[in-house]
Amino acid sequence: MPMGIHEIRRKYLDFFVSRGHKEIPAASLIPENDPTTLFTGSGMQPMVPYLLGQTHPLGKRITDSQTCFRSQDIDEVGDNRHTTFFEMLGNWSLGDYFKKEQIPWVFAFVTDELGLDPSRLYVTVFGGNESLGIPRDDESVELWKQAFASKHIDAKENERIFFYDEKKNWWSRSGVPLNMPEGEPGGPDSEMFWDFGADRTLHENSVYQNEPCHVNCDCGRFLEIGNSVFMEYLKTKDGFAALPNKNVDYGGGLERMTAAAMDTPDIFLIDAFDLPRATLERLSGKPYDSHSPNAKAFRVILDHLRAATFLIANGVIPSNKDQGYFVRRLIRRAVRFGKSLGMKEAFCSLIAEQTVATYQEPYPHLQRQSGDIVREMAAEESKFVKTLSHGEKEFDKMFSQKNAISGEDAFVLYATYGFPLELTEEIAEEKGQKVDREAFQAEFKKHQELSRAGATEKFAGGLADHSEETVKLHTATHMLHQALRTVLGDHVFQRGSNITPKRLRFDFSHPLKMTPEEIKRVEDLVNENIRKDLPVHFEILDLAEAKQRGAVGIFEDKYAQLGGQIKVYFIGDEISGEYYSKEVCGGPHVERTGKLGTLRITKEEAVAAGVRRVKAVLD
Repeated sequence: MPMGIHEIRRKYLDFFVSRGHKEIPAASLIPENDPTTLFTGSGMQPMVPYLLGQTHPLGKRITDSQTCFRSQDIDEVGDNRHTTFFEMLGNWSLGDYFKKEQIPWVFAFVTDELGLDPSRLYVTVFGGNESLGIPRDDESVELWKQAFASKHIDAKENERIFFYDEKKNWWSRSGVPLNMPEGEPGGPDSEMFWDFGADRTLHENSVYQNEPCHVNCDCGRFLEIGNSVFMEYLKTKDGFAALPNKNVDYGGGLERMTAAAMDTPDIFLIDAFDLPRATLERLSGKPYDSHSPNAKAFRVILDHLRAATFLIANGVIPSNKDQGYFVRRLIRRAVRFGKSLGMKEAFCSLIAEQTVATYQEPYPHLQRQSGDIVREMAAEESKFVKTLSHGEKEFDKMFSQKNAISGEDAFVLYATYGFPLELTEEIAEEKGQKVDREAFQAEFKKHQELSRAGATEKFAGGLADHSEETVKLHTATHMLHQALRTVLGDHVFQRGSNITPKRLRFDFSHPLKMTPEEIKRVEDLVNENIRKDLPVHFEILDLAEAKQRGAVGIFEDKYAQLGGQIKVYFIGDEISGEYYSKEVCGGPHVERTGKLGTLRITKEEAVAAGVRRVKAVLD
């Protein structure tokens, strides 16, 4: 019996723990204190400060499985391998080991631990760029040859080891080398691919149907299952220099590894989808078949509702803006594709329940939040069913006026009534008409440009750039958190935050609307401790000591599984040990509270059942 997703995750983490790595929990899908991006979209994202030189409290060898969500991939879902939500297995060397350890380790893991046939593995390496003065990665080539030779395979260049330029086999935060600003680190990477076999090459969207297939094509025969980034260069004004401390950043797609272990090119057949897929089959009365025209609808529903389940568990509820917009879009697309499967009854909350049941052991917070998840799913589905009905009526009105639906009409239906373009096209096709997609896209592009301009202003700066005003607001957030706990009770815990140089936004657990008197007491308590000019410092503690000393933080149950060390910021008198605030956090903060000014709460509102939000500024 092939290994399932949970066994592979555990086996991977244990493999690297046995090689001196410290296991860390997954960071939130909502980046903490980073307003420059809406979601955690890669395993690397939470590790950037440490890749850039900040000391990790657990040392130089780290391993994790990071949950990720990529909103830009929503429209890609529907084939056999794309998902918006996924887990990225990671191992990290922060100035410790390098290529000669990394390549044999990842090869040993997939062949010895997962049992993948090495004769069906292929790799790519950086081919070099003479104009940039960056050579071909021959060291990795030799290490791969040695690894394959250990399995009695002659890994020849351009037969099993392939060379690609910086567009494929290079990593930096800013993309290819020419885009890297001065002072930015980056380096070549080496990718590993699993071959599902030549008979799997014919894919309806493949441009290689009549050409020889290659490992980096998108026909579906080859699936990338892991990528080792060797961060060894620093961009300088004259070109590139070697980094004094070289890092390894590995990312392995957990779902893809599981598909390879099961030898199925269809990710939606792995065990992570078994329970929700069976529920969909029962409710629709249709079997799931990878080659059926119904396969896309099944895949969209399975992916989107899994992603929405995890996002709601992270405190994001369906709405018309920010992260909530994407949760709403996920659920509504799922409902729309449910309609195409002939679903007659509500199903989103049922699929969410099956997702929680599947993932509750590695992610126990899903079970704790299951009530919120089911409630939000059901409410959004019910709301959208009404929207669909209303949108269909508006469609009929538009169509009756000119016996056609223009691209501009389709966009009005989409933007004003939430009516999906695909559904507009389906109804139009039933009436013998076609929708002008180019006109729709032109209107959509105008909308995107306006939205992007707004987002650029909204998310300008932020804690990611450590600006002075943002750091002040970060410290003020800790003080606000403690004041809320003092005034409202110890049931208050952080459920999310977003900080820009202009304001802070803080979500917290509390069942009732705050009264004006409570808001005033919170402000007064924070400002009283600002005026005391309290010192701020951090200590690296293990979990038991941090709890014993009264520190609060997010995902403490995950830390408890690790027994690792954490960074705790203390606000108060270090000499007497009397502290106002003690909180788990990565930093940075001001040195004394007297620098903050005066805190003023500008808004208090509900964001979900049992979750409130305050916005505040420093005057």
